[in-house]
Amino acid sequence: MGAAKRRRRQIGARLMDLRLRDKVVLIGGASRGIGLSIARAFAAEGARVALTGRDSAALDRAVRGLDAGDRAIGVAGDLAEPQVIASVLRATGDLWGPIDVLVANVGSGTARPGWALDEQDWSRAFDTNLHVVRRLTEAVLPGMVTARRGSIVLIASIVGLESVNAPLTYSAAKAALVSYAKNLGRDVARAGVRVNAVAPGNVLFEGGSWARKLADQPERVRQYIDTEVPAGRFATPDEIADVVVFLASERAAFVTGACVVVDGGQTRGY
Repeated sequence: MGAAKRRRRQIGARLMDLRLRDKVVLIGGASRGIGLSIARAFAAEGARVALTGRDSAALDRAVRGLDAGDRAIGVAGDLAEPQVIASVLRATGDLWGPIDVLVANVGSGTARPGWALDEQDWSRAFDTNLHVVRRLTEAVLPGMVTARRGSIVLIASIVGLESVNAPLTYSAAKAALVSYAKNLGRDVARAGVRVNAVAPGNVLFEGGSWARKLADQPERVRQYIDTEVPAGRFATPDEIADVVVFLASERAAFVTGACVVVDGGQTRGY
């Protein structure tokens, strides 16, 4: 093989290697949809992956589907409960050691529409979409700071960036999550820890909210996507996962405090 050809092969190998092999990755909310695709992507890179989810049967299926052997585990439970977070960290740490990457795919867009809302509406939205993520992050962060390395990726939404006809409470909570990622990224950068957010647009997967809407009102949904999304289609969970895995990797070593939008051009701001 000539020197030029060898050089091209070396460059190709370097560009493709995300250096995630044997990294310990915790994914909050990974039994289906975006979270499961993120787990698959990390497993394909050779990482050790811990999945969480509230439905133990669905979580077991997700772990088996990764076909990653002893490099994947599932810990069932509701991360809104502090004891579940503690058990997840304990199980992961006992098996593999400190967490290198945290992906917080936690939250729910189910909320009452309109502005005539009560305190419970606001508390529920912020507890589910911000405070659970914050508590999970705060539980993982001390170990990363001690090790002086780590990457945290928070799954936000474009509803936290622009008005796109989503419930007020959900939009506000996701906006707070984006701000949290930005400011936390500044706070821990000198400790060697990176914090970023990913804001997906409309993602279609079986069992998801858009799948239900598409089944109920197919023409209305198709018209909405055609009108509002320049790409003219839904995103796939894998397309979100690819961005998450890159941000978590050493190839994004100088990216922190960012919010990466993956929406087919729907949002209009920068």
